[in-house]
Amino acid sequence: MKNSKLAALLFTAILFIAANVAMAQKAGGPWTIPAKYKSMKSTVKAGDPSIATVGKDLYLKNCKSCHGAKGLGDGTKSASLKTLIPSFADAKFKGQGLGDVYFQSFVGRDEMPNFEKKVTDEADRWALVAYIKSL
Repeated sequence: MKNSKLAALLFTAILFIAANVAMAQKAGGPWTIPAKYKSMKSTVKAGDPSIATVGKDLYLKNCKSCHGAKGLGDGTKSASLKTLIPSFADAKFKGQGLGDVYFQSFVGRDEMPNFEKKVTDEADRWALVAYIKSL
């Protein structure tokens, strides 16, 4: 009797751990942002017209399919990804610095592609970062 209760408890614990590991993998885990990116400052000032034009155009072309039209992580491709797409409206995301968002957006990792060769103009990159932060 003791052995069967112990086995049931152990089995439940293993299932719990496996479920949490699977969720952590889906979530993608925290990003490690290099110091050089954390200290970066935008070259595009708030309210710059390029945010609503260039930034928005780049977002619609490169980001919308995964992140969704409003940045909620509900794009058409998001369901097929292994990584959970975070909402840009989330307080945790909103609290990130511009350099953090820059690194995540252009260097990427795992299923988040690298866009360094696709978006090469620095002002365009900052317009996109500002647009993402505005969502």
